[in-house]
Amino acid sequence: MTFDSSEFRLREATDDDSAAIRAVLVAVMAEYGLSSDLEADDADIHNVVASYAERGGSFRVVTSTEGDIVGCGGLYPIDGRQAEIRRMYLLPKVRGFGIGRKLLEELISLAEERHFERVVLETASVLKEAISLYRKRGFVPVERRSTSIRQCDQAYALELASANERTKPT
Repeated sequence: MTFDSSEFRLREATDDDSAAIRAVLVAVMAEYGLSSDLEADDADIHNVVASYAERGGSFRVVTSTEGDIVGCGGLYPIDGRQAEIRRMYLLPKVRGFGIGRKLLEELISLAEERHFERVVLETASVLKEAISLYRKRGFVPVERRSTSIRQCDQAYALELASANERTKPT
């Protein structure tokens, strides 16, 4: 089956999407031999509206033309200065069409619009394609924060333009 990126759209997740988001997360983690405790490690996806939107963040889902959720990713505010990109996953059948890059760019744009100065993320070293995407976008390795998610063994950060720099005329 062949896709192109025009066959997918990004939208804000609703709590009705939680089961489909969990299914994507479980499928991708299993593909890479990662385990997850959905009750502990990934409790934030049980109520994405409260965990993300109500905190000033966003959780996006990638949907196919049929309306199926085939990917996801969230922007989770850590404090007034930093936000974390979390739960960025795409099912294997939709990778390689620029959808991951589009989702990453949208999450970074949301961080800029909300005046965060820095975006961080943690990932697992087996997710080589994702790490390549992050590094190409300008993310650099940083020391990991203390986290309960066992499989995340790498951390990256991207410094964003300050609010003043973004509003200067060019």
